Amino acid sequence: MKSKKTGRRKVFAVLIVILLVASWLISFFGLGSNFGNLGKQLKYGLDINGGVYVLLEADSKETGTELAGIMNQTKSVLENRVNAMGISEAQVSIEGDRRIRVEMPGVEDAEEAISQIGRTAQLQFFLADGTLALTGEGISDSQMANDTQNGGYKITIDFTNEGSNLFADATEKAYKGEVEATMTDEEGNPVDKTAIVIALDDEVISAPLVHEKINSRTCEITRAGGFSETEASQLSALIRGGALPANLEEINSSVQTATIGANALQLSVKAGAIGLGLVLILMVIAYGMLGLIADLALLLYIQLVLWIMVGMGSVLTLPGIAGIILSIGMAVDSNVIIFTRIREEIQKGKSVRVAVDMGYRAALSTVVDSQTTTLVAAFVLYIFGTTSVKGFALTLMIGTVVSVITAVFITQLFVNLLAESEKFGTNAMFGVKEDGTPRFSWNFNIKFIENRKKFYALSLAVILIGVGAFAFKGFNYGIDFTGGTMMQIEMGEKVDIDEVKETIADFDLDPTIVYAGEGNSQIVIKTIKDLKSAERSEVINKIAEKYGVKDEDVLASEEFGPTVGKDLRTNATKSILIAALCMLIYIRFRFKNWQYGLAAVAGLAHDVLVALSLYAIFRITINNPFIAGILTVVGYSINDTIVVFDRIRENSKFFKRKQGVQLIDTSINQTLSRSLMTSLTTLLVMIPLFIMASSELRSFLIPLMIGVFTGTYSSIFLCSPVFYELTKKEGISKYEDNKAKADKQRKKSAKRRDDEGIRL
Repeated sequence: MKSKKTGRRKVFAVLIVILLVASWLISFFGLGSNFGNLGKQLKYGLDINGGVYVLLEADSKETGTELAGIMNQTKSVLENRVNAMGISEAQVSIEGDRRIRVEMPGVEDAEEAISQIGRTAQLQFFLADGTLALTGEGISDSQMANDTQNGGYKITIDFTNEGSNLFADATEKAYKGEVEATMTDEEGNPVDKTAIVIALDDEVISAPLVHEKINSRTCEITRAGGFSETEASQLSALIRGGALPANLEEINSSVQTATIGANALQLSVKAGAIGLGLVLILMVIAYGMLGLIADLALLLYIQLVLWIMVGMGSVLTLPGIAGIILSIGMAVDSNVIIFTRIREEIQKGKSVRVAVDMGYRAALSTVVDSQTTTLVAAFVLYIFGTTSVKGFALTLMIGTVVSVITAVFITQLFVNLLAESEKFGTNAMFGVKEDGTPRFSWNFNIKFIENRKKFYALSLAVILIGVGAFAFKGFNYGIDFTGGTMMQIEMGEKVDIDEVKETIADFDLDPTIVYAGEGNSQIVIKTIKDLKSAERSEVINKIAEKYGVKDEDVLASEEFGPTVGKDLRTNATKSILIAALCMLIYIRFRFKNWQYGLAAVAGLAHDVLVALSLYAIFRITINNPFIAGILTVVGYSINDTIVVFDRIRENSKFFKRKQGVQLIDTSINQTLSRSLMTSLTTLLVMIPLFIMASSELRSFLIPLMIGVFTGTYSSIFLCSPVFYELTKKEGISKYEDNKAKADKQRKKSAKRRDDEGIRL
């Protein structure tokens, strides 16, 4: 039986290796001219690979606060529209008084996208005599669906309470035929008096007949033969997006390069490959043959994550890369947990085969708990988040699920084959000497609980200094949060961006400059400084002296609003709070003890506060990547903490005669090597990116590194001590209570014997 089982495992192992090799070959070279390589299949955000932008101007007679209100409403509607159209990670910002810039990555047909987002989309429902029955304000949602009756597709519409009542009255009148038919349908033919005429922008799109009063919150738009998929998708998106408060006129549109600098994608790929190579080497050095198996699983993991993103049509952005980096660390972490458990079993004197079986069983609950809490957080962030939050959460969810699959199934398959091999199934291949001692000693004996007040003091000091820095100077908000000044200039040819920065260095703008236009002949200069018209003219004149540009070459010179608005910040905060609550509920359910969950959430709050404090103390610029950094704190912190808590829970069963202090110290020390290894591998992926990439990309990596450091610190030095504080009165083990009672009883007995001796 065992030989057959081993034979099947070998077959599966060979198939996996073939799949791995084939997938990497396809990723590099593609499959002929009809199927490009992975780089061509992936969609990228504007921040990585550039995209299309359009500048729109509102046609409104309002001024002052009334105009500002209209522009903010228009911005919100446009954001809803681009999201409804599936244009992920689009950015909408206000420029000047009445202009809006929309930046759209991953758009294949720029003209069609511009046409769709700029339409006024005034949806109206009329009776056959032209009486207005309902407007788009009565609509709460609209989707496309298969039309099984007519073929093709149909549009479903959900009404508000008021809209439902108005629509019910209209359909009742139409059904009774109480009106005269004066309108025409989409083909110009007179409509039936029982029709409800649906018009979009005064253009009739459908005139369905009413066969009964529709007293419902939902209705359908259908037509003979059905709508095409494109028609249904665009129409439902426009209805769902709402009506624009003002008509928009296109001023300018073009293609721009990555906001993190030219050739950012190529540099990121090279640096990422170097970082991955360092991780692969480290795993082999630390774990030998087991590390080689982990490398194989990791290479497969990367392929699965990226090709799943291709299959889902996901847009890869900087926050998405943050999610991938974090999930790579977690994929390595799952393997490290498993390998550590196997080694522990071998050190107890068990055979390699038995140690592999028992090690996997012991590690499984830890892997599932740590990854599930991360998955819960990612799911909540995706449901309640927007734009960059969703990009981070989606890649983290994909990476978390795939990491569990590769660690539990792929790694286990190869480790079992290794254990069953007569040649390789030895202690030495599993990093343990024949006498049972580890080849590399990771033994720690740090007294964490005894020194916990020192750790509390250190964290409190950092947070208080951060609060003081914030109170006196505030945060150093970047251009994404504050807006600033934008100048777009036609240079006539592609110029060197660094040279342009040197040309205007005397103005101390600290600008972001990217290419735009056909052939990258334009440059877009953005600075956080609020430059008045005269100051902008000075900058432009300086460039004109150097490059000979003329007045007509200045395409735009405007102030613009923040791309990270109040709604996004509020939404991100709300998402994190809801995620923390959901993780607390899960931990309470899984660990049967509310103190574990409370300590974990306390560590999460600590990490966010420390990260904010470091930004305030060192005046680190807070831009859009900052949100990805805070989200990294959330994902990384909770994963690391759960691994430690899982060991505390396990040890509380097997070491009942240990006191709570010793129990927690032992558990942290046992998992310390795993915590350090996971942090090191995660940082190794980032370091080459930090060294090789542009300054814009470095500003993205700084919050990620802060997230890794704070997450590791809190899980080791804070969360477990907080758990001790919450449980020390109750006693973590029954032994403590029993021992205290026994000591008290012994003292009473001794005193009684002494008293009796005196009397005698």
